[in-house]
Amino acid sequence: MRRSHVTTVSLLVALALAACTNAKDVLEPSAITPPATSGPVAPGAQGSTTATVAVASPTAPAATTTTPLTLAQSAAILSKTRLQIAPIVGASVEAATPLTAELQTRARQRGITLAGSADQTATHVLKGYFSAISEGKDTTVIYVWDVYDPSGNRLHRINGQMKAPSVSSGTGADSWKGVSPATMQAIADQTIDQFAAFLGGKAG
Repeated sequence: MRRSHVTTVSLLVALALAACTNAKDVLEPSAITPPATSGPVAPGAQGSTTATVAVASPTAPAATTTTPLTLAQSAAILSKTRLQIAPIVGASVEAATPLTAELQTRARQRGITLAGSADQTATHVLKGYFSAISEGKDTTVIYVWDVYDPSGNRLHRINGQMKAPSVSSGTGADSWKGVSPATMQAIADQTIDQFAAFLGGKAG
């Protein structure tokens, strides 16, 4: 009877040890801690990092853009302009006449008011300097316009040149004889258009 009791006790101890061993295996850290993965991370698995990538930062500076003037804004600027055209320097009277006439026509088309030479309300003064060079059958007109404010401060410069077939032969001081009225009118159109563009750009 004693031997049977001892045997029973030994079996119980053995079972208890086996149970402890199995419990240790179940509580291994690897059994409750998920292993690191090298594949794609599920959304939200890394908290704010994923949110930062998916959503643009609200403090990021916006791209700088320049808003072009509307037609109404441009028209308002031009309507407030009173342009005074100073006597043309360098061009012959025959060449300056169609130039001046077209400057006036083009200005009115663009909504710009012209001021007389004695008008004290002019907002801008336009002074032009011209020269003509004949080369073979062509004549090139070189022009420079300076834009001044009423106080005499230069605000802007417009310059360019236009080459056209000569309407008659001429050299030196007579080069202006080869310049057609159409050439001077085209220069006048370009001048007023560039002046209007300057006003719009300055306002913007």
